[in-house]
Amino acid sequence: MISHDENDRPVDELNISPDESDQLTKIHLDLPNHWWAKGEALWVKELGEGLYEIRNIPFCAYGLNYGDVVFATADAPDLKPEIRSIVRHSGNKTLRLFIPDDDGGMEGQDAYLSKLVAMDTWFERATKQLICLNVNPEADFDAVCAYLDRLVGGRVLQYETCEEQVSGSFDAAPEDDDDDDTL
Repeated sequence: MISHDENDRPVDELNISPDESDQLTKIHLDLPNHWWAKGEALWVKELGEGLYEIRNIPFCAYGLNYGDVVFATADAPDLKPEIRSIVRHSGNKTLRLFIPDDDGGMEGQDAYLSKLVAMDTWFERATKQLICLNVNPEADFDAVCAYLDRLVGGRVLQYETCEEQVSGSFDAAPEDDDDDDTL
């Protein structure tokens, strides 16, 4: 069973200490081609001079990971800063897990999530069916993927890696318009 803190939040889903949470702000990212959300707001720690350290696992962005330092500026004073570039990669890697609705609920997920946490990962949950997994730099990424491949083979879940899909962008690749037969 996944352990919970004093506020009944799963401990393995949290990587922000209560002392740190009041020091965080949000920055934004437009994702016009993404399959689920057209934008994402990320919790960050402001480092100064337009630099921010990402403090949650990106749920939608590609090529961004927990702990990466990014450069962001606001398009207007009343808007959140928008990510412009990565300044430093953290070494963390992100995997998105897609879990079928008939998996027995979140309690049914405890066994494989606990095994993943034991493999030097941690996770954040967007929904019951969408979980983002952070693979720490010290973890054996290939072993984590091999374990997930076994779960895919057992039809327990699907997953995707979240490396950059479009050069210079954090968005998904645009869909091909195969229905357009015009020349």
